[in-house]
Amino acid sequence: MDERRLDGNATAGVLAEIFTFEMTTARTACVHCGATGEVGAQMAYVSEIGTVVRCASCNNALIRVARQDDGGRYWLDLRGVKYLQLEEHL
Repeated sequence: MDERRLDGNATAGVLAEIFTFEMTTARTACVHCGATGEVGAQMAYVSEIGTVVRCASCNNALIRVARQDDGGRYWLDLRGVKYLQLEEHL
């Protein structure tokens, strides 16, 4: 097993820097296989060069995040996501 492979909850920190809501509870659909589930239930690969969230069903790359070293700029690729569904928690 790849020791860099974690569950999608490992993306909470980097996604919280970009989005103002809890991204791990957002529901997503994979453009490749159509599987749906929370971001936190997907597989995450986290390294010093970036984070990749992959579909737990087919391993398609859903979300890619890279951050510039100074923390001032992010690159976010959501091509693998059909949609993100967010629910406001009151």
